[in-house]
Amino acid sequence: MSTPTTAPSPSATGAPPAPARRAARRRPQIRELGVLLAVVVLIAATWLHNPGFLSHQGVRDLFLGATVLAVLAIGQALVLITKNVDLSVGSVMGLSAFGTGILFVTFPGLPVPVVMFAGVLIGLLCGLANGLLVTTVQVPALVVTLGTLYAYRGLNHWWAGGGQVNAHDMPESFLALGRIPVLGVPLPAAIAVLVVVVVGLYLAHFRSGRELYAIGSNADAARLSGIPAGRRVITAFAVNGALAGLAGVLFAARYGTVDSTVGTGMELQVVAAAVVGGVAIAGGVGTVYGAALGAVLLTTITAALPIWQIDQFWQQAVVGALILAAIGLDRLLALRTARKLRGGGARGA
Repeated sequence: MSTPTTAPSPSATGAPPAPARRAARRRPQIRELGVLLAVVVLIAATWLHNPGFLSHQGVRDLFLGATVLAVLAIGQALVLITKNVDLSVGSVMGLSAFGTGILFVTFPGLPVPVVMFAGVLIGLLCGLANGLLVTTVQVPALVVTLGTLYAYRGLNHWWAGGGQVNAHDMPESFLALGRIPVLGVPLPAAIAVLVVVVVGLYLAHFRSGRELYAIGSNADAARLSGIPAGRRVITAFAVNGALAGLAGVLFAARYGTVDSTVGTGMELQVVAAAVVGGVAIAGGVGTVYGAALGAVLLTTITAALPIWQIDQFWQQAVVGALILAAIGLDRLLALRTARKLRGGGARGA
């Protein structure tokens, strides 16, 4: 069964015509191939300019640099597909990262897996709260998560009390997670790849995953067709929160020093990565594979600019241009799909 990209609205005539289905399947493939090509060209050009860019340490840094952003972008993609957005992911990641570190300080005898699970659980609870607020108070997710962004960040500042947790406060077995290789790939990067595959398969092959696309395409039609839209949206926010918690755990393992500022400003990077990777703000379109590629592209840009001796200020301009290009391309592909749909309908009449 192929990965869905847009969910057809229920209609009395049954499934949409074949041209529409084929156009819908090609739409994300074009976007993802474009992002992948951009990553390859950027890496190749930077390597030709400075061969040290693809040294063993350089490749490792690229993998690790993309890990946290990719995990966050995957969760954000789930929420965006339902035509919502979560601006609190950076704060949730920071809260989970600090929570992970402070648990090691407060309970030094706790097993590492237990502490890691607790960090993910913190994120899950924050995401669940977001989902419940969005679905019960009927306020746009943009407004709700903007509020929880500051609420979770304030809670983190209160919890930290201006202090921080350092590497010597954490067990070496936990810090080693950021250095352990798996088939030549750092363990955090391998975890990110596993998350991409699992979530991608869920969206493609599970009914509840496919229903997220239906909700994002037309929530009212989805409800009329019997889809529990509220429950699915809550699940998307909860999984997004859990992945933000996982990102916080991975951040703590890699850097070893956490405080209340961890994750500040990450929310915009996360949304940018998902949008650049082909996940539409309008909902119902995109894949987690594209979101992960978008994260890799933004991370590669950040790593490549200093090598090209380009001011970091231009990174923001480049990312903004990529977002505008992604939105423009999405609109262009949507218009082409609509034309093919009309053409298919005319031929079938």
